[in-house]
Amino acid sequence: MGRAGTYIDKAGYKIFIPKRLPPDPPIIFDEELVRLQEEASLALGELKGLAEVIPNPDHFITMYIRKEALLSSQIEGTQASLADVIVSETEKEYAVPTEIREVINYVKAMYYGLDRVKDLPVSLRLIKEIHEILLKDARGRKREPGEFRKIQNWIGVPGTSIEEADFVPPPVNEMNDALSNLEIYYHNNNNEPALVKCGILHAQFETIHPFMDGNGRIGRLLITFFLCEQGILEKPLLYLSYYFKKYRLEYYEKLMKIREEGDWEGWLKFFLTGVTQASTQAIETAKRILSLQEEHKKIINDNTNTPNAFHLHELLLSRPIIDINYVKDKLNVSYVTARNLVNSFEKMDMLHETSKKERYKEYTYREYLNILTEGTEL
Repeated sequence: MGRAGTYIDKAGYKIFIPKRLPPDPPIIFDEELVRLQEEASLALGELKGLAEVIPNPDHFITMYIRKEALLSSQIEGTQASLADVIVSETEKEYAVPTEIREVINYVKAMYYGLDRVKDLPVSLRLIKEIHEILLKDARGRKREPGEFRKIQNWIGVPGTSIEEADFVPPPVNEMNDALSNLEIYYHNNNNEPALVKCGILHAQFETIHPFMDGNGRIGRLLITFFLCEQGILEKPLLYLSYYFKKYRLEYYEKLMKIREEGDWEGWLKFFLTGVTQASTQAIETAKRILSLQEEHKKIINDNTNTPNAFHLHELLLSRPIIDINYVKDKLNVSYVTARNLVNSFEKMDMLHETSKKERYKEYTYREYLNILTEGTEL
C-alpha cells in the first residue's frame, strides 16, 4: 500500500482506497515547508488582527462570504457575477435562477456552519446538515442532499464513464471507514501545526468524495469552519477559492500526486502558499475599502452631513446595489426622503444608476463593488 492509499483494479478502471490519517510516514518538515507554514501563520495573524480593528467588520464579512461563495461555485462551473448574487437576495425565491441559488445556498451554509460550530464541533452529522442546505432547490437537489452516497461515484468531465474517469473514490464501505477516521483525526490533538492539519483534512475529504454532488464546495467550507473553530480566524475573511480557481489545474495535480505518489508535502506547500496569498489579498482589499470608506465619509460630511446620509453609506457597505424602496424600508424613511438621499449620492458620484429601468431603478456603489469583484470575473 502506498503512503496515502492504494489503487484496486476493477473491470476496466481503478478505485482508490485511502489510508487512515495521520499520514504515515509522518509529514517531513523540510526547510521550505517550515518557512511556508510560518509565513501562512503570520499572514493569517495579520488578517485576524486587522479584523479586530476594522469598524463594523460585519460589512466586510457579509461581502467576503458572498465573494467566497461565488468563487467556490464558479470552480464548479456556475456562471454568475457578484452583482447577480446581491440583486437576487431580495428576489422572490421562485424568481432566482438555479445557478444564483447555488451561490446563495453556499452563503446560507457558511453562516449556518459558523453558527453551529459554536455549540456543535465539526462532525459528520454537521457536514451532512450543511450539504443539505447547499443543494436545496439547486442543480444537485436530486442527488441525495444531506446524505452520504450509497453508490459508487467518479470524477471526470460531465458524461464521462467510470472507465474514462480521472479519479474513482473509495467504494461505500471504505468511504464510511475513511469518513469515521477523518472525524477522529479532526478532533485528535496531533502534533501537526493547525494549518498543516487543515490542508490534510481538505485533501483527504476531496479524496473520499462522500457525496454525489457538492464535494468541492463542502471541502472548501470545511477549511473556513476549521480555521474559525480553532480560533485561527475569528471572522471568515479568508477566501481560498480565488487561489484554487486561479491555479485550478495545479490544485487537481497536487491532489492526484498525494494519491499516486504519497506527496503530502507537495500538496501542503501549495496549500500553505495559497493561505498566504489569500490572506495578503484579503488584507490589501480591506485596506483599500477602508481608505475608500474614509474618503466617502469626508465627501458626505462636506456635502450633506445628515444622519440619514451616513446611514445610507453604512447600508451600501453591506449591500452595494440598492433601489429607492429598499433604502426607504431599511432606513425607515419616506419614499421622498429615500429618493432625495439616492439623488444626493448620485450627485456626489457615489451611486450610479445601472438598471436603465423606467421603474424600480437600481443604483450601484460602483467603486466599492469594483474592489470586491476583482477575481470573480467570468
